[in-house]
This record gives sequence, C-alpha cells and structure tokens, in this order.
Amino acid sequence: MDRDFRFGVVGESIRSGADLTRTARRAEELGYDVLVLRDHFVAEPFGDQLAPMVALASAAAATSTLRLGTMVLANDYRHPVLLAKEAATLDHLSGGRFELGVGAGWLRDEYAAAGMPFDAAGARVGRLEESLEILRSLLGGQQTTFAGDHYRIDGLTTFPRPAQPPPLVVGAGSSRMLGIAGRHADTVGILPRALPDGTISEEVTERLPDTIARKVGLVRAAAADRDVELSMMVTPTFGPDPRRAAARVAVLRGWGASAADLVLDMPSQFLGPPEHVAEQLLARRDRYGFTYYQVSDEVMDEFAAVIPLLTG
Repeated sequence: MDRDFRFGVVGESIRSGADLTRTARRAEELGYDVLVLRDHFVAEPFGDQLAPMVALASAAAATSTLRLGTMVLANDYRHPVLLAKEAATLDHLSGGRFELGVGAGWLRDEYAAAGMPFDAAGARVGRLEESLEILRSLLGGQQTTFAGDHYRIDGLTTFPRPAQPPPLVVGAGSSRMLGIAGRHADTVGILPRALPDGTISEEVTERLPDTIARKVGLVRAAAADRDVELSMMVTPTFGPDPRRAAARVAVLRGWGASAADLVLDMPSQFLGPPEHVAEQLLARRDRYGFTYYQVSDEVMDEFAAVIPLLTG
C-alpha cells in the first residue's frame, strides 16, 4: 500500500522572529505538513540561520497542526544526551509535533570556523550511528546504558518522556550512511554524497535515476522489514514547457544545455505546470517510493498549487 504524500517547507530565508512566525503560519495555511530548519552557524552556503531547536519551539507556539523538524542537526555539534533532552522537551511543548533529523556533519568550513576538529568521515559517521542508538533509547523512555567507541551512558533516562517517540530522520548520500539510515531512521532523506573536502557533490551522476534507485535499494535492504519513509528536498521549476524549464536548470547548475534530457529525468527536479508536477510525483512514488518532499520557503507559495492535487 502506498504511503500518503507529505510536504515540508525548508525555512531557508528566515532571518528574524517575525519571518519565522509568518513563514510557519503561511506554511500551515497552505496545507504543508512540516516546517524544517537547517543547522548551521556560518552564512554560507544557505544564508544566516536561527538556532533550529529554539526557533522551532517558537514556531510551535505560533501554529497548531504544523509539524516541526530539523534538516538535519550535525551530530558533532551536540552530545546525544543533551539532544535527547532538548528533543523531548520540544516534542512536549509542541504537543507531539516534533521530528528529529540528524546527520553526521559535513561542512568543513563550519568546523574550521568554530575551531572544531573535522574528523575523517568514518569517525563522524561512527559517532552518528552510536548517537542514533542512544537517541532511540532515551526518547523511547528507556533507562539507557551504552558503551561504544565514542559515547558512554550509564543508566540514564530523559524527561519529559514523549507519549510517542519523535520520528528520527537521517539524511544520507553515501553507501555506509544509507545503510545506517535504513537501520535506524523512520524517515530517510536521500542526498547527493558528501565529499572528503567538506562539500556536497555537484556531479550530474549523483542525481540520475539509476543512482537514486541504487540508493533507495540500499536503504530498503538495510531496513529489512521496517517501513521507512523516503524523502527528498526538491527544486520545482514551474512553466508551461517542461523541456525549456529543464534546459534553464541545466545551464544554471553548470551542466550545460545539452543536459536538459538528464534534468527531465532527475528525481529531484520537477518541471512544468502544477498538474504535470503532480503526475511526476505520482510516477516517482511508484518507481522509487518517495512520499515526503521538502521545498524551499522561497517557492512555497508557488508549489502549494500542487498539494491539493495529491492530498484531496
């Protein structure tokens, strides 16, 4: 049975409390399910950001049905015990509307600016996996004892205990990360792979159908009999002519106009009028299993025309 679609807004242009309240209420009004915030303390590449956990508590107070999430917290920036306490509190204050997204951390320049060691990917990913186990246990209300390579927990519980543990969301692009996400997450965000130099790959191949299908397969294999939600942040380009829109995207991304046909097939690209975008969403749910999509707040009003075509 196919999952229902969910749609989220990424609050990328929020710079003030007024922006936050306005965006959260507008997202709720337009029929979006979730507002998610990034986790960065440097301006590049996404612009200045409010601290996500504090900001989401404020957004929870300004809304009544909108879910609130992080996309995604860098695990190295918070000890999992502290994060579990904050997540449990935010879930409580929002009436059970919080979704906890966590990743391994990838932005080398940010680590350097803060004077934090940017360890090799293996160490960062290993810490994340241990952290996910600890978070799952603490947020599930269990007395937690854990002894790993990176963390040690001795008989700890967290308060307040969530009525239902907040869903764990993991963004993943590499094979090892996809396996970890499949084993531990409730929602897996499929991403281009992070590179050792602390950037995200811009390769066309990372965005093509066969690559996305392979990544989904790795998640499904690791999840075994667990029903995992698949998500992706997407870039819609509206207009009457999908091919012309694809050529424009190809040029803007530096892939060249000859890559237009490739862009048309990219699972992260939605091109054309809203009715065509809705058809693409249905086709990609059938092909890959994606049912949860996020768009930037800069296109939330325009993309909202798609939502009733799929959730009515």
